[in-house]
Amino acid sequence: MAAHVIDNLLLQNSFGTEEMREVWEQKNRLQKQLDVERALAETEGELDVIPKAAAAAISTAADSRRFDLQELAVAGITSKHSLIATIKKLQELAGDAGEFVHYGATTQDIVDTGTVLQLKEAHKIILRDLKKLLSRMVAAAEQYKAVPMAGRTHGVQALPISFGFKLSILVCELGRHLERLEELEHRVFAGVLCGAVGTYASFSGKGIEIEKRVMKRLGLSVPEICWHASRDRFAEYTSVLSLLSATLGKIGHEFYTLMATEIDEVEEPFSKGTIGSSTMPQKRNPALLEGLASLTRPVFYSAALVREAMLMEHERDAMAWRAEWIGLPETCIYIACQLASSLALFDGLQVKTGNMRKNLEISGGLIVSEKVMFELGRFMGKQTAHAVVYDLAMAAQEQGIPFSALLKQDEKVRCCLNEQQIDSLLDPANYLGEAVEKVEQVLALAKAKGWTEDA
Repeated sequence: MAAHVIDNLLLQNSFGTEEMREVWEQKNRLQKQLDVERALAETEGELDVIPKAAAAAISTAADSRRFDLQELAVAGITSKHSLIATIKKLQELAGDAGEFVHYGATTQDIVDTGTVLQLKEAHKIILRDLKKLLSRMVAAAEQYKAVPMAGRTHGVQALPISFGFKLSILVCELGRHLERLEELEHRVFAGVLCGAVGTYASFSGKGIEIEKRVMKRLGLSVPEICWHASRDRFAEYTSVLSLLSATLGKIGHEFYTLMATEIDEVEEPFSKGTIGSSTMPQKRNPALLEGLASLTRPVFYSAALVREAMLMEHERDAMAWRAEWIGLPETCIYIACQLASSLALFDGLQVKTGNMRKNLEISGGLIVSEKVMFELGRFMGKQTAHAVVYDLAMAAQEQGIPFSALLKQDEKVRCCLNEQQIDSLLDPANYLGEAVEKVEQVLALAKAKGWTEDA
C-alpha cells in the first residue's frame, strides 16, 4: 500500500527521484545495517575478540538478498523492536558462528551508523546535481550578463538590472550552500559503535580500537565520543538542506512570477503533449516551477522534525530517535526532486529578451527617474532635484502623461538638459551601473571555485 506521496506511483515523481528513493528504500536500509554488522564482526575477528572463523561466517551471511523483509516485519510485530529480527536472522544464517553476531554492540550503534551510510550515499547525489546546476546557471549568467531587464522591489519596477546579474546573485547563494555541504562532511559522516550507554564496556577494553577500525572499513569518520544522545549531526545536515531548498524554491517562485502572462520574460521548458488544463486548451502552466517552489515547505517541516530529535532524554530514547526515520528520508528525497527540476528548468529555459526590453519601456522612462534626478542634481543639488523629479513622476502616473514629455516641458529641467540628453537619460540600457562588472567578478569566482565544471 502506498499511502505517502513518496511511494505513490501516480505522484512520486513530483516529490522525489527514483535514484534518491532507492537510497532510502527499505532493502538498502537493511543492507547498510548489515554492512555495519559485517564490519564489526570482521574487526572483532582481527582483534581476536571473536573467532576469525565466526567473523568470516557472519561476513558472508550479512547479505540483504538472503533476508525476507516480510518475515522480518512479522517478527518485529512480536518483538516490538526495530532490529532484533534482523539480528536473529543474521544469527540463523551464520550457523554456529551466529553466537558472535552483534557482539558488544547496541541497536543504536548499528542503526545510526547504517543511517549515516545512507545519508552519505544521498549526499553524493545532492552534491553531483548541485554542481551540475551551478554549471548551468553560470553559463546562463555569462550569456545574459548584459541583457537589461526591470529590477523589481516590493513587487513593482525599481531600476534596470541585467538578467545575468539576477542569475549571478543566485549562483553565489547556491555556491555558499555547496561550500556548507562540503565543509560539514567530516562532522556529519561519523559513525558510532560504543555499546549501550557509550562507554565501550562490552568490548573487553578494545572498544575504542574496534570503533576506529570499523569506521575505517566503512569510510566514515571516528566520533570524538558517543553521540547516541547528540543528534546535531543529522540536524545540521537537514538544516543546510533546508537552506538549499529555500534558494531552489525562491528560484521556482521568481521564475513563476516572471512567466506570468502580463510579464512573460521567461518560460519553463515546454514539450508537445504537456497539458495545462483539463478544460482550457490554451493553458501552458508553469507546472515545473510550481512543483519546484512547492517542495520547500515540506523540506522545512521535515528538517524541523529532525531538529526536534535533538531533544533526547538521558543517554538515548526512541521518542526522539524515530523522528529522524521520517524526516531524513523525506528531506533528501524532496531536495533531490527540487534539484532535478532545477536542472530541467535550466536545460530548456526560454529567456524572452524582447519582452524584457518591452517591460523596461512600459513606464515611459519612470524606471530611470533616479538617473534623471542625479543628473539634474549636478546643477541644482540632489535634494532639490529629487523634489522636481518626484512631482513630475507622480504627475506622469496620475495624469497618464508620458514622463519624457513632462521632463521636456518643465522649465527647471530645460534649464539643465536638452531633449537629446533627456532621451539618452531615459534609455534603461544606459543605467545598469556596474552590474556587468559584478557579473564578471562572479564568473571569475565561479571558475576559480570549479563551479563551471559540469559534474
